[in-house]
Amino acid sequence: MEKVLNKRQIGSKYEELAAAYLVKKGYKIIEKNYHAGRYGELDIIAEDEEGTLVICECKYRSKSKWQDPSAAVDVKKQRQICRTALYYCMKRGYGVEHPCRFDVIAIYGDESIRHIENAFEFRR
Repeated sequence: MEKVLNKRQIGSKYEELAAAYLVKKGYKIIEKNYHAGRYGELDIIAEDEEGTLVICECKYRSKSKWQDPSAAVDVKKQRQICRTALYYCMKRGYGVEHPCRFDVIAIYGDESIRHIENAFEFRR
C-alpha cells in the first residue's frame, strides 16, 4: 500500500528534487526552507557559479493541464518572497551591492522541471 503524503511532505519532496537539479547545474545550496517568522519562507537559497545569490521558489502541480505551476507565483507571492529575501540578506550580512535574483522552479506531475531564471524583479 502506497503511503499518502500531506502537503508539507509533498512540498519537501519536490523541493529536494529542485535542489538536486540546481546542484547538478553547478549551484551551491546555501539554505532550504528558510523561515523568517512573519516575513515568510524561502524554499531554496543558492549561489550560482558567478556568486549570485539565487532565491528559488519551487512550485509543484500533479496535474498541470489547467495551470502551469509557475503561475502560482503571482504578484502577491513575489512581494512576500522579496520581503523575506530582504530580511534574509540583512540577517546574513549580504550588502546591497551583492548580486541577487529570483528564480522559479516549476515541477510537473511527471517530475519534469522547468527552471525560470530571473522570473521576476524585486517588488516592494
